[in-house]
Amino acid sequence: MTKARVVEVAEFGAPEVMKLVTMDLPSPVAGEAQIRQTAIGFNYLDISQRGGAMPLPLPTGIGHEAAGVVEAIGEGVTDVKVGDRVAYMNAGIGAYADHRNVAANKLVVLPASVSDEAAATLIFKGMTAQYLIKKTHAVQPGDLVLVHSAAGGVGQILSNWCKALGATVVGTASTPEKCVIAKKAGCDFAIDYSKPGWVDEFLKVTGGRKARVVYDAVGKDTFYQSLDCTAPFGLVVLYGAASGPVKDFEPELLNKKGCLFLTRPSVFPHNADPATFRANAADLFEAITSGKVKVDIGQRFKLDDIVKVHEQVKGRATTGAVLITP
Repeated sequence: MTKARVVEVAEFGAPEVMKLVTMDLPSPVAGEAQIRQTAIGFNYLDISQRGGAMPLPLPTGIGHEAAGVVEAIGEGVTDVKVGDRVAYMNAGIGAYADHRNVAANKLVVLPASVSDEAAATLIFKGMTAQYLIKKTHAVQPGDLVLVHSAAGGVGQILSNWCKALGATVVGTASTPEKCVIAKKAGCDFAIDYSKPGWVDEFLKVTGGRKARVVYDAVGKDTFYQSLDCTAPFGLVVLYGAASGPVKDFEPELLNKKGCLFLTRPSVFPHNADPATFRANAADLFEAITSGKVKVDIGQRFKLDDIVKVHEQVKGRATTGAVLITP
């Protein structure tokens, strides 16, 4: 039996509710694989779930994405074999661990061109970007795209990938320093959305042109301005709520702003089917290998410092992707 170090949450609250414990990990049962994890990703969703904004049944593990090596397989497993380098982003809560058992059909084998660190930091965020630009709105050459939080993990991937597809990309960020990062990530223009009148700045840099699609992961602080930046019959994609949920929204406003479309998608339904998940992952891995999607690990932490991870991200003291190692 393997000894596993696992982060557990027994109550919702501040980062300190996360406790690193050692537990016995049984051998994988039928359909499972046991993974020795080498790299663990972080997503803002982790903060919402740990704090109770998106509550989970307690007690619970935490974390969605990781990469590692298959060390054992259960009966009937043919998807992977012992020794395979693998990654996942939808194998159930509990990625904050050094070893774990997961359903083998939730794993994807990594190509040699994609490192464990790249996979762990990019698979959740990259798969989010993949469905946003390929399924939610198929970004085309010449599109004007607005990406909020463009200095963040998903935002940088979106900006890079949209630019590689031939779009003109305007990014926003919450500080001048993050605007510099957004520009480096591929944005043609970067705007500080914390300043009053940023919509006027958007229209100035675009020559009065509005966006065909707006990707908004900020929520409350940017949503209504996002509507003002969207071209008639354009699409607003509200895929996150880093500043809090949008409240008191009247659908009639979409008509008044130009017969706009609004959607609130999620990465999980887009990758629920194992075959679809692996096809989408192959698309992402090709984008990583070709340079359309770049690895930007802004900060590295050990699993022992998991409280510090959440404190720094919540305090907006990080940029780019956060990597956690056992």
